[in-house]
Amino acid sequence: MRSRKRSDTSYSSGQLPDPLVFFLDRNLGKNTVANVLRRAGFRAEVHDDHFEPDAPDEEWLPKVGERGWFVITKDQKIRYHNLEKLALQRAGVGAFVLVSKDLTGEQMGQILITAIPAMKRFIARTLRPFIAKITRDGKVLKFENPV
Repeated sequence: MRSRKRSDTSYSSGQLPDPLVFFLDRNLGKNTVANVLRRAGFRAEVHDDHFEPDAPDEEWLPKVGERGWFVITKDQKIRYHNLEKLALQRAGVGAFVLVSKDLTGEQMGQILITAIPAMKRFIARTLRPFIAKITRDGKVLKFENPV
């Protein structure tokens, strides 16, 4: 019997990772989005609290994956950049891409709060690695050809 890494795990039994941690990419800012999530009772880790501001994705994605955190980013191109996509796959990361543009930090945070129930359902039924998108109305959808 082969043991499974955390990244090979689905939470289809209805259980989610405990704690459920969202890692906010640097393109979401340093404070506002994280503070909105934290005020709502969610655990949010900010890129710059753990990595240099200019750290390439290929450097931080494996570390985030090791910790079992779920990435939230605005970088829609992550699924097209081969090095980033490969790093995400190897690290077994689950990533959510906020696809709406021209939003304030407060607006982004509120969209994420709205989306969290759908994000939890997506996490519970989807094996990592994955890339899903979050729309302005808080819907979570799988990208057509993500990873």
